[in-house]
Amino acid sequence: MDRDTVEPKGGTIPGERAKRWAEYHHRYAAPSTYVYEFVWDTQADAVGPFCTDVDGNILLDFTSHVAAAPLGYNNPVIREKLEAFDLVDPLKIAGQDFYASGGWPPEDPEFPSPTQLQDRLIAMTDHYDMDRVFLSNSGAEAIENAIKICYASGGHRAFTFDGAFHGRTLGALSLNRSKAVHRTGYPEIPGVVSVPYPSSQETYETDWLTDGPGGNVVADKLHPDRGVIDPDEVAFLILEPIQGEGGYRVAHPAFARDLEELRERYDLKIVADEIQTGLGRTGELWGVDHLGLTPDVITAAKGLRVGATISRSDVFPEETGRISSTWGAGDVTAAMQGVLTIDAIHEENLLENARERGEQLRSRLERAELPGAIDVRGRGLMLAVEFDTKARREAVVKAAFERGLLTLGCGHKSLRLLPPLDVTEREIDLGVELLLEASKAAST
Repeated sequence: MDRDTVEPKGGTIPGERAKRWAEYHHRYAAPSTYVYEFVWDTQADAVGPFCTDVDGNILLDFTSHVAAAPLGYNNPVIREKLEAFDLVDPLKIAGQDFYASGGWPPEDPEFPSPTQLQDRLIAMTDHYDMDRVFLSNSGAEAIENAIKICYASGGHRAFTFDGAFHGRTLGALSLNRSKAVHRTGYPEIPGVVSVPYPSSQETYETDWLTDGPGGNVVADKLHPDRGVIDPDEVAFLILEPIQGEGGYRVAHPAFARDLEELRERYDLKIVADEIQTGLGRTGELWGVDHLGLTPDVITAAKGLRVGATISRSDVFPEETGRISSTWGAGDVTAAMQGVLTIDAIHEENLLENARERGEQLRSRLERAELPGAIDVRGRGLMLAVEFDTKARREAVVKAAFERGLLTLGCGHKSLRLLPPLDVTEREIDLGVELLLEASKAAST
């Protein structure tokens, strides 16, 4: 498959093989979320955003597996290293209960291990004075450990935001405010307070600012004389710099500056959930880098290939048994993929590419006059198109799929686009043309 010339090639999508595979899969799988009947043929050609399904259709994947495949398929920089790695057994080792060497010396071994992944993450968060990492298997685990270390530092209450999604384990679920189905019927951590998430000047002024003593909804609750929450009881405030499941809503910069002021005034710990926004997706290493806000904890996963909770020594508990995981940090290969992904982002100048191609994608979408589109928003290569109705959004996603373009919904009626960080100008143009065709077809 030649990345410079290949184009999406559809037929009947999903085809008979995909339908049969999905039917067989669901004989055994518990009910869960399957967003489309795309069955990737892992043995067929795939490169960059292009992949092949079990029916031989070639698709342009603008989902990047919901940011979990930040460099698309078969990135040559990563493949070369993986092919040279002499696989061993066991691969599944705990990144923080055991040690694993990929050669010598530890500062620069032949093949990186969880040790070097932690090294890279500290270098990426040095501007926030972070110096400690706890590795885990997933984003939800990264969030759970962020919750735990903040509670261990003091306080038993927390702030979350309307529209938030932080994971599906019970602690993370207690912070979710995007869809009722995520939380209904499950027990929750007590003391979680939800407040509006302003993503525009209008919502900042109408939903966030108040005439109260503090001037905004959180400050009013924490005010020492007229508030209803003792600031010393607050363990953390958690936010996504761009809400994912909540519709790709971007945090308003003045709102972020207000949070920074509250952080300084009350020593309030800020947790930045970077599981979808991190690793260069927005054009910066972290989504919070765009804001005037200092995080005390950063959670990463997806594109990192493992989960990571990153913070400072004074936030992490000193007792060695407070956080631990027998099988934390995925496996040796996953940790190595995380290191190679970070290195590729730096070496291939993918932050700049994310900014340039993101601007290309955004400007083309705004000029395309997609039928029913009412907003285009996001940062870098994390963009959404909001439609006038949920039904239209669903129809566009389906029509795009049938034309060989993979997209996903988010929020109530928005469609999200996450091309790989090394996406090319030609690939952006292909994707926009297919989305325009799909939008027109969905309107007829």
